[in-house]
Amino acid sequence: MRTQVAIIGGGPSGLLLSQLLHCKGIDTVVLERKTRDYVLGRIRAGVLEVGFVNLMREAGVATRMDAESFTHDGTCIAYGNTQFRIDFKALTGTSVVVYGQTELTRDLYDARQAMGGQIIFNTDNVQIHDANTDAPYITYDAGQGEQRIDCDYIAGCDGFHGASRPTIPDKIRRDYEKAYPFGWLGVLSETPPVHHELIYSSSDRGFALCSMRHANLSRYYIQVPLSDGVEKWSDAAFWDELKRRLPDEVAERLITGPSIEKSIAPLRSFVTEPMRWGRLFLCGDAAHIVPPTGAKGLNTAASDIHYLYNALIAAYHDKDIDGLAHYSDRALARIWKAERFSWWMTNLLHRFPDQSAFDLKMQRADQEFLAENEAAQKVLAQNYVGLAY
Repeated sequence: MRTQVAIIGGGPSGLLLSQLLHCKGIDTVVLERKTRDYVLGRIRAGVLEVGFVNLMREAGVATRMDAESFTHDGTCIAYGNTQFRIDFKALTGTSVVVYGQTELTRDLYDARQAMGGQIIFNTDNVQIHDANTDAPYITYDAGQGEQRIDCDYIAGCDGFHGASRPTIPDKIRRDYEKAYPFGWLGVLSETPPVHHELIYSSSDRGFALCSMRHANLSRYYIQVPLSDGVEKWSDAAFWDELKRRLPDEVAERLITGPSIEKSIAPLRSFVTEPMRWGRLFLCGDAAHIVPPTGAKGLNTAASDIHYLYNALIAAYHDKDIDGLAHYSDRALARIWKAERFSWWMTNLLHRFPDQSAFDLKMQRADQEFLAENEAAQKVLAQNYVGLAY
């Protein structure tokens, strides 16, 4: 098989890149390790920066998103019984959109299918060959023996555990990582959200987040030790602990119900450099991971797609390879700023097991300063709605 751009990974970043390139007449093939149903069964974040929203519109897959999403002009932050609001719209002129990643991915799959895009599911033993030459190719097995795809370029959108990042030799690649000593227990419930905007809450018992997917589907999180398993947390125990971590006024109006999904995710910050080796380009979780506190995971993947998509268009249409040559530097410059913001938000709101009395006083001072200082709120708002590409 021959294609212009081979994309490894059929999640939102790989699908979005394929859709964008297709609209510009560039041929792609997408390889996905799992089935479509498996990918759509993953529950992920749903806060989209304006840059991601604009990419979806450019790709021609924004109709349902525009009709069904929520526009959030701000967010609420709480510590103890104190609450304050960060007004994104007033401070930056920009808002964010809440639209579940599952629905966004479904829209992209439907669009690729409607356009005849080629997606090969259940691919095993994916290997990248000759990435540092002018003739890269991929081999894989989709149940019929080894197959081969020759291509001009390879986009590695296959996540942290995929084949793309390890293809870059150890002597060239450098990884940076910080693991946090806790995870997030997330519960999805068919209940109305407790508030029309997200609530980030810091308490003596740990962090909590109130989020939503739509008017009758809520997503809630609490910080838990890494040693905890989902089986430790009954629905009743989760709702009881969540209420304890919210301001009294919020806890009183919280509507509870049976969970329809429950999972625990560890938190880490991770970046690999470089994000390009020859004709292999890393995107999204294949190159970087952020703790979810700043809602940057899906959005940092979108910024990678922006840089790579535009670089490929310039290479094919204008014979200009400058964008490809500088892809890694441009992507990483923005990634590290998003990593800093997510790291800062995590430290601002969570309880760490080794915090001293002084550390806790400093954390509370940071929270109070943010509540009182418009300049500090503007910095948070600028980062939350998304830095410019």
